[in-house]
Amino acid sequence: MTFLVFIFLLSFLQVESAKISSSSSIFGPRQVTGLLGGSVTVKCFYPRTNVNRHDRKYWCKESTRQCATVISSNGYIAQDFAGRATITDFPEQGIFIMELSKLGLKDIGFYKCGIGLNDRGLSFEVKLDVSQGPKVPEGAELYYKELGGSVTMNCAFGTQYASVRKYLCKMGKTGCSTVIDTYGNVNPTYKGRALLSPQETPGSFVIYMTQLRKEDSGLYLCGVGEYGETGESKELDMHVYQETAVPQGRHTINGVIGGSVSVECRYDPRRNYTLKYLCKWRKNGCTQLITNLIMMIDSYEGRIVMHDNPKNGTFTIIMNQLVAEDAGYYWCMTDGDVERKSSKELKIIDGQPGLTGLKEVNAVIGTRVTLSCSYPCKYYSYQKYWCKWNNRGCKPLVSYEQNQTSPAVNCDEENKTLYLTFNQVTQTDQGWYWCGVSHSGHYGETMAVFLRVNGGTIPRNADYEVPDISNSGSGKRADFPADSSSPSSQEHDNSKVILSVLIPIAVVCLLLGTVFVVVKFKLLKRTELVSVGSYRTNISMSEFDNPRELGAKENAGINNSQETQIGGVDEFVTIPANTESAEEPKVVKRGSKEEADMAYSTFLLQASKVAEGNA
Repeated sequence: MTFLVFIFLLSFLQVESAKISSSSSIFGPRQVTGLLGGSVTVKCFYPRTNVNRHDRKYWCKESTRQCATVISSNGYIAQDFAGRATITDFPEQGIFIMELSKLGLKDIGFYKCGIGLNDRGLSFEVKLDVSQGPKVPEGAELYYKELGGSVTMNCAFGTQYASVRKYLCKMGKTGCSTVIDTYGNVNPTYKGRALLSPQETPGSFVIYMTQLRKEDSGLYLCGVGEYGETGESKELDMHVYQETAVPQGRHTINGVIGGSVSVECRYDPRRNYTLKYLCKWRKNGCTQLITNLIMMIDSYEGRIVMHDNPKNGTFTIIMNQLVAEDAGYYWCMTDGDVERKSSKELKIIDGQPGLTGLKEVNAVIGTRVTLSCSYPCKYYSYQKYWCKWNNRGCKPLVSYEQNQTSPAVNCDEENKTLYLTFNQVTQTDQGWYWCGVSHSGHYGETMAVFLRVNGGTIPRNADYEVPDISNSGSGKRADFPADSSSPSSQEHDNSKVILSVLIPIAVVCLLLGTVFVVVKFKLLKRTELVSVGSYRTNISMSEFDNPRELGAKENAGINNSQETQIGGVDEFVTIPANTESAEEPKVVKRGSKEEADMAYSTFLLQASKVAEGNA
């Protein structure tokens, strides 16, 4: 009973192994050649499924009846090959290598490298030839690539071919048909999928091929000069297998003028990729547009951004403000031990962008600004967002919150409009802002708006109302006038009022202080000499209660006078008509008190004029 169960399990494992691997195939060199008495190395590739990694690998020699095992990974080795055959498995890389030494003429024949319990499993036929020398022909370089994946082929020739035509062609029944060359010729089947890039070393170049198809399997030649006529060539043998852990997205993307597109690039999340980038394909190169290492072409400022999601193995490139020249092929690129490349074709078609709004807005520092983005009904259930763009990405801005000072996002679902509001715009708010939609973690359409913040005087009584653009399509720009209720406007008006009050007060205080000092000095330090009639004597002003009683006239010796009324009392301030020609009048001496009174009146008059002049 136990024996029957064992046989059943063994058969089950063998069936499962064949089932799991049936969609793929093992691959190796079509022919290998070694020198007599020398050795050969055969490298065989296999899909890296769990069953294949742990299954038996073998090397067998074909005959008319069977394929007799030479050596296997289980430890078996045929007697005729003892001491000169080895097999080594590298399951993490999906490779096992067989080496055979001390080659003899009897070793010539057909062999198989395979996986499974017997020769009816997965296998690949290899022809072994033994040469007596002196030189062994170089074998084809092998490339084992998954369906939809990419490949990099390195070709190096001498410096004498630096200026000669370089090419890649595929062998067929009638010759070798050109795939791509440095003259700009590209086979239509490979347009946008193949790229030839010269290297720094003269005579060396690299061929990249992406979006690999099953029919891409076959023998290729990379060379310099003309195939079959001049130059040199090298064989490249490629096999495309079906098994892949990386899903493939759509390869053609449609966009409209002024609109946007999202390019989703996929990679194996189990692998470590240092570099991820998008480049635009050309016949003689691929122009790098943006990378995950914060590198971007200046002409794409505000137009392109990258979002990387290592959890699901995708990085998304969003490009907006599309123009006709953006049509073409774009490559998603990665580096690492197993590189990842894929291509997408962008087609510009007729139509209108789904998201509409003003594309440029001017505002003044301190004002309230609102950016608007209208969306169609098809995006009603989508997630909507505003983000601020920079060369590192586009940072999402928060939804509306009460009393917050930072920019706030608010959605008017009735009018199908998404708003971004700045209560008091600052200089640091200047830049690109993106309105966008997303659905189930996938980025959709976007619209870019440039906010330009200017300084300067804020006009009074200027209010801004958000324009209704829900049905107006996309505009070019909007100018935001200043808001008179803003703090900067109030501070400007208050400063003018304060200055108009402080200047007169300062002048009055200065004059008052000067007069006080003069009068005080005269009262304390001086006794005036007063003339009474024809007599002269020293008399203190305190002895005169009324100067009129002594016959003194207030206007004595004054030719011209101007009358000014101050405080209801008639005072006279003299203004000489001509100080040079006027005859010098007889001076009437006044007492200190009288002079003080007149000086005080003069001060009041001048202070009043100053105040009126600054009012």
